[in-house]
Amino acid sequence: MSISKREVEHVARLARLGLSEPEKEKMAEQLSRILEHVAVLNRLDTSDVPPLAHVLPIHNVFRSDVVTEGLTREQTLANAPEAEDGCFKVPKITEG
Repeated sequence: MSISKREVEHVARLARLGLSEPEKEKMAEQLSRILEHVAVLNRLDTSDVPPLAHVLPIHNVFRSDVVTEGLTREQTLANAPEAEDGCFKVPKITEG
């Protein structure tokens, strides 16, 4: 299968891409080669190949979800540069 320059222009217009004439010709050639390669792959017999999400046999490892005690307010504020009335004190933000 080949892609025409007209089809490249159509897709470029949809994608709001400004392509020069040489770029359109180059894109048509490159996309045609990609589609030819895909056509070769489509001819392969994959009926005995199971579908998979990843080529390696990996799985997620999750830790158990255990509820623990959180930090006290004093522990939380212990390393704060500044604190006031049990809260973090930060510089005032002024507009522009």
